[in-house]
Amino acid sequence: MSRFALIKAVLGPILRLMFRPRVEGAEHIPADGPVILAGNHLTFIDSIVLPIVTTRQVVFIGKDEYVTGKGLKGRLMAWFFTGVGMIPVDRDGASGGVAALMTGRRVLEEGRIFGIYPEGTRSPDGRLYRGRTGIARLTLMTGAPVVPFAMIGTDKLQPGGRGMPRPGRVTVRFGEPMEFSRYEGMDRDRYVLRAVTDSVMTEVMRLSGQEYVDMYATKAKAA
Repeated sequence: MSRFALIKAVLGPILRLMFRPRVEGAEHIPADGPVILAGNHLTFIDSIVLPIVTTRQVVFIGKDEYVTGKGLKGRLMAWFFTGVGMIPVDRDGASGGVAALMTGRRVLEEGRIFGIYPEGTRSPDGRLYRGRTGIARLTLMTGAPVVPFAMIGTDKLQPGGRGMPRPGRVTVRFGEPMEFSRYEGMDRDRYVLRAVTDSVMTEVMRLSGQEYVDMYATKAKAA
């Protein structure tokens, strides 16, 4: 049994009992082949809920601090996140964005699912912010379809993304696959990259019902 299967078998029922996830549109996730899951990011537990509601393993990028913690808590976090599919990357370094992009490309070329939060960071106030164009580069470079998704209610269970989450119900809503083959070979065109990214974010907004802000979340946090 793989560590992913073990985690789902042992912790899955506990996490499902705690978060009682209502899943809508899971049939939109292809049963095989490369897929990009792109969604909103409200709080830390989004990355805990997503792996337990999908049949296929979702590989995603995470802060390297999630696997470098000390003590028992640090070891448990590292075991969980690497087990469910997180690949730690130092995103704060000068080459962090390139490393994340290349990691996603490799995962997709292996025919797997890559999960990404196009906003690049957690929403500071529950609204949906402008997406980074890495999502567009990935789909155009690999030809992988994008399945948009929305996390709904996770921020109510863990306000601010800190502390222990409280029990409650969350909803994970998946939309229909989006493909952008008409832009093949245009992954260096910034206008195309922005158009593709905005198309994905529009669908995420529709699924989540969030108010959209045409500003990067990092800029809003720094203000």
